[in-house]
Amino acid sequence: MSGIKSFRVAPGSGADLAGRNPSDRLDLDDKQAGVAESADLVDRMRTLQNRLWAEERRALLVVFQGMDASGKDGTIRRVFSGVNPQGCRVTSFRAPSHLELAHDYLWRIHLAAPRRGEIGIWNRSHYEDVVTVFVQGLITKGHRRERLRHIRNFERMLHDEGTEIIKVFLHISRDEQRARLQARLDDPEKRWKFNAGDLEVREHWDEYQAAYETALSETSTKEAPWYVVPANHKWARDVAVGRILVAKLGEMDPEFPPPMSELDGVRVQ
Repeated sequence: MSGIKSFRVAPGSGADLAGRNPSDRLDLDDKQAGVAESADLVDRMRTLQNRLWAEERRALLVVFQGMDASGKDGTIRRVFSGVNPQGCRVTSFRAPSHLELAHDYLWRIHLAAPRRGEIGIWNRSHYEDVVTVFVQGLITKGHRRERLRHIRNFERMLHDEGTEIIKVFLHISRDEQRARLQARLDDPEKRWKFNAGDLEVREHWDEYQAAYETALSETSTKEAPWYVVPANHKWARDVAVGRILVAKLGEMDPEFPPPMSELDGVRVQ
């Protein structure tokens, strides 16, 4: 589909976050055109997901990362609005619990991997353990390098065992983040989403961008590619993510299982 290739971080190349335009409107004329295409993509995804659920042989994992207020919640809510909830599971990774901290950092991640037939959606992920913890000074560059290797191997194993992987980085500008954080503060219906820690993270914008640059560049592989999606315009973002997912599901080409042969000639009384 149009534009998908330009979003993808080619294996072995840099993510080039600084060189990507977060306000890119794709090839859409306006918001109305974007909303119309999104509706069509939701319908197409519904059909493909139904086949994946029925086939029950493979899984699709969709990972969302991005700076605070980049739109992870909204993207999940809109793009997956038409899928069968029985075959779709969303996991939001927050600060690890005492039990999770008693294990290796991938323990809770692996537990959330989708079952065959499912679409697994991760709102944040194991990438917090090579981005946030690094910026906060909790691991060294050497430790981060080892974790990036772990992650490549982990994702390769998931892929080899039947889970297709799509990783999406929602790319917004610093000015857009400021506007969205202020909107949260000003709206009583959204103020609950605001965390004072978001302001501290914002002060380290450049360090987070650099950490993401490294993580995306080092872990975008043939088996588990990263896509940098322009997210300043929510409607363009939704179309971009929808195109990526429909293209992947189309490539997977799931099929309904054949009916049982002994059912031939059966009549329901």
